[in-house]
Amino acid sequence: MRLKDIREDRDITQRQIADFLHIKQNTYSQYENGQRSLPIDTLILLAKYFGTSTDYILNLTDEANPYPSKQRR
Repeated sequence: MRLKDIREDRDITQRQIADFLHIKQNTYSQYENGQRSLPIDTLILLAKYFGTSTDYILNLTDEANPYPSKQRR
């Protein structure tokens, strides 16, 4: 995963992201280090927070721009 790289590129601390997610800093650190699985709902929140796609965070693409949003009816 690219969580650490994305966070550091934006000069954001683990504490800031943990506060945004309402989790402990240690829990977020475990997500970054692969010691704990990242829940899908948290992955989606992080993609929105960073303005990127979940695929980019998961290192499945090198395209950082998010996909276009679905049109709601």
